[in-house]
Amino acid sequence: MADIIAGRNPVIEALKAGRPINKIVLARNIGLHSVVAAILNLAKSKGIPVEYLERQFIDQLSETASHQGVIAYAAVKEFVTLEDLLAISREKGELPLYCILDGIEDPQNLGAIIRTAEASGTHGVIVRTRRAVGLTATVAKASAGAVEYVPVARVANISQAIVTLQRNDVWVVGIERTGKIPYNQVDFKLATAMVIGGEDKGLSDLVKKRCDSLVFIPMLGRITSLNASTAAALVMYEACQQRHR
Repeated sequence: MADIIAGRNPVIEALKAGRPINKIVLARNIGLHSVVAAILNLAKSKGIPVEYLERQFIDQLSETASHQGVIAYAAVKEFVTLEDLLAISREKGELPLYCILDGIEDPQNLGAIIRTAEASGTHGVIVRTRRAVGLTATVAKASAGAVEYVPVARVANISQAIVTLQRNDVWVVGIERTGKIPYNQVDFKLATAMVIGGEDKGLSDLVKKRCDSLVFIPMLGRITSLNASTAAALVMYEACQQRHR
């Protein structure tokens, strides 16, 4: 099944990353913007055909209105396994650092989390198969191309995935407003997986029980919770700072 990558930056990052692309479609009269010119040069060097269509047809093809007149048809990005993630950490010569998402359904949130994971050096993201957003064109757009570089593992059961990680000596920390200690008191220099709950429901009861510890993000205002991608960004960058001090 073909996957549509939409937007100038996601398309050029897919080309740079060597993702197999069958065809690139550009809007007529798009102009030779520097990024568009780079896309054309990379496509030519890789022997990828380029087709020009009226913008309204691209609107119909794209899942997002922010395609900027550029889409690419590519093979759907493959998910990796938990074992793959552990192997990636070993290859890096670093203790594991993962972000587990317990039911993120908003593609903008998932894309933003993947973007932060790439920028913060997080080794991979883990999502569940059901009742969660997949790696769609909207996610790729929101990640600004980071989806090409961050391995994403898809699992049928988050709580079972936590058990697998724990058996591989990974400490699992749930981000939960009822947690007992602040998130910045966690030792992220250890092998760690942080768990972020869904936008409305937070962590499921079983996932909370599986976690080795529950921590909270201090809230000083009247709002009692943060957007999922914002919460994930705070925790991932705390881990990043601890590991690179």
